[in-house]
Amino acid sequence: MKMIELVAPCHFGMEAVLKREILDLGYEISQVEDGRVTFLGDLEAVAYANVFLRTTERILIKVGKIHAETFDELFEGTKALPWEDYIPEDGKFWVAKANSIKSKLFSPSDIQSIMKKAMVERLKTVYHRERFEETGAEYPIRVSILKDEVLIGLDTSGVSLHKRGYRQMTAPAPITETLASALILFTPWKKDRILVDPFCGSGTFPIEAAMLAANMAPGMKRHFLAEKWENLIPIRHFEDAREEAADLVDLSVETDIQGYDIDGEIIKAARANARMAGVEQLIHFQQRPVSELSHPKKYGFVITNPPYGERLEEKKNLPALYKEMGDAFRRLDSWSEYVITAYEDAEKYIGRKADKNRKIYNGMMKTYFYQFLGPRPPKRKQEENS
Repeated sequence: MKMIELVAPCHFGMEAVLKREILDLGYEISQVEDGRVTFLGDLEAVAYANVFLRTTERILIKVGKIHAETFDELFEGTKALPWEDYIPEDGKFWVAKANSIKSKLFSPSDIQSIMKKAMVERLKTVYHRERFEETGAEYPIRVSILKDEVLIGLDTSGVSLHKRGYRQMTAPAPITETLASALILFTPWKKDRILVDPFCGSGTFPIEAAMLAANMAPGMKRHFLAEKWENLIPIRHFEDAREEAADLVDLSVETDIQGYDIDGEIIKAARANARMAGVEQLIHFQQRPVSELSHPKKYGFVITNPPYGERLEEKKNLPALYKEMGDAFRRLDSWSEYVITAYEDAEKYIGRKADKNRKIYNGMMKTYFYQFLGPRPPKRKQEENS
């Protein structure tokens, strides 16, 4: 089967996690850059990557990479690409998104319209027609320009992959499912270890951890844009991927995953989301403030996204809240704690300097992933649990 290059975008700082996921699926990495991993696969890989990858936002088929410092170069470079290999005569095609960093071409709307014109010119000569009705399946193009290098990809996913389909209700400032998964995979947590999120909100961290524990593929219950591309990808590839994903699920796994929140209504929403995801029996949700965070067992993990005062009136409550968090961490002295927050004074009020700290962009917001590392459990204990 013909090999193609596929591009998987991710949150800045999470490339290594996504690379490991792609390798585990059995595909070869061709390039790792800031915010994306490119890999080699066949058309079947489009289906498997969409269904199985937890930490990417979408899967793009790489149509080409061109150098463009002027709109003329952008037009000619785009026109030279083999669009007819991807877009049928009745296909609906447009540049859905263009972003530009450190490049001479920087107006997204101009980039979009010029590239669309170039694609039309190319397809006119191939299909021998003056205009296109565009009544068929959708073929959105996404463009990323960095230092005048233009990466052009065809979006196979459609709705972003962070939308797993289980999150009907959300708390304010929710963390995306893809980022939650990436952060869990970034830690040494395994399904036989305790995990507690004391600010669980709509339940994203506990649900993603439970899906990991049960070996549940994130995309097995949803559909993707490329399923409608009869000219390109046989529908059976998607059916096969979902069937294989269903066979791998193990809901009999023993877990100790807990989600707490001070807001009882939010806890109800988290339970409903876990039910929708099919993992409610693997998670214990409870209305409880962070000041009551405790656990009788040792060597657990806290992975959490606490409030960071998006609204001014909340800002004044943060020192006391983070101090409560620090007090709770000291009680759990053999545990490891991982905290993602945009609050710059987090370490000061937690009362401890993080062992490691990683900067992560959550959308346009700069956040910090503070890692407070606890001792490793004794070997014998690990073997008993494995």
